[in-house]
Amino acid sequence: MGGLASAEAIAGHVEQALQTRTAASRRFFDAEAERLARLCHRMAERFARGGRLVALGGSPAARSDARHVAVEFVHPVIVGKRALPALALAGEGGSLERQLALLAKPEDIVVGFEAQQAATAAALELALERGCLTVSLDGCVGGWCFTAPARDPLVRQELIETLYHVLWELVHVFFEHRGLLAGREARPVHDAGASAFLYPFLAEAENDLETVVADVRASVEMKAREVEALREQTLRDGAGELAGASRAIRARLDAGGKLLAAGNGGSATDAMDAVADFRDPCGAGWRERPALDLTEDASILTAIANDIGVEAIFARQVIAYAADGDILLTLSTSGNSANVIAALKEARRRGVLTVAFVGYDGGRVAEEGLADHVVVTRSTHIPRIQEAQASAYHVLRGLVEMSPAGGADPLAGAAA
Repeated sequence: MGGLASAEAIAGHVEQALQTRTAASRRFFDAEAERLARLCHRMAERFARGGRLVALGGSPAARSDARHVAVEFVHPVIVGKRALPALALAGEGGSLERQLALLAKPEDIVVGFEAQQAATAAALELALERGCLTVSLDGCVGGWCFTAPARDPLVRQELIETLYHVLWELVHVFFEHRGLLAGREARPVHDAGASAFLYPFLAEAENDLETVVADVRASVEMKAREVEALREQTLRDGAGELAGASRAIRARLDAGGKLLAAGNGGSATDAMDAVADFRDPCGAGWRERPALDLTEDASILTAIANDIGVEAIFARQVIAYAADGDILLTLSTSGNSANVIAALKEARRRGVLTVAFVGYDGGRVAEEGLADHVVVTRSTHIPRIQEAQASAYHVLRGLVEMSPAGGADPLAGAAA
């Protein structure tokens, strides 16, 4: 790979990455907002009848998305959203089709990531035969198919992440309109009160499906614009940090180091995705790089959490696995996650390069300078933070390979 020697060249690469993503997002969500609103309605009907969401992910990257959507539905991070039943089936559990055959029920919603893959498509076909509602992402089995308009698989994945976050956020709207769910009786109209200016559809009559769908469609478009703006802030403000981090990471990888990644909840699945991108770079022509996912081993996580405490789950693994010359990449939407902070401190003591992606105002990680490179996504809305962070660590992955080979790591030997 050629080197990106100048700040101007790096800034140009980041700007091109941003423009590509913005253009693809506009095309995708402007075209699909109506169908996404109607899909939210259909999903709400399934949930109301006792259905579950079952997410399928065969590849390492698809597995991270399947687990991400499942944790969002089961453990909602937005106050007022109800927990909804969801589970993820991934390739490490064996054949997706056989796993689904044991678990799928007719009222379930089955979401297949990378649905063009034969194993995922076969599982979706089985779901259709069972009477499940199927949603195919990046492929097509059944009626609800969505393929993001981008050649770059990383960009497609980012748009799909916004899509499933939007489905999770807006499916709840239809629970406020009992009469719009098939087989359920209407009840008195909900008074949205002071929230009416944010969600006007909450006060609509319960027999007016088209009005609610129109408002949900507008909300889909609004959320897409929000992440476009936040992605712009993250990449432009963070361009210098991404450039410096990429050069330092490349130097350490070329010298035999490895990357470790950690996060909690949805950020754990983003750490999973970042590791997948280093190990298996999606046909981008990049070199495969050694990387460890500190969220992956349930036995280690639960043993440490049970015997010592949740705050130690990543730091103990840093002690076990990390060496001087390695890299720790962390993700935290708040910048205040205690176990992430403990891991960053332990990593620094061991001469490990630290890179942090954080939301809000950066939290303690930014305020106390707990990482060598900190990229801040300035929002308090967790789904949008995670979507912008995905763009940032994907851009970082590309910059690592475009950085000069064998370049000097400015932090080598400097850790206390």
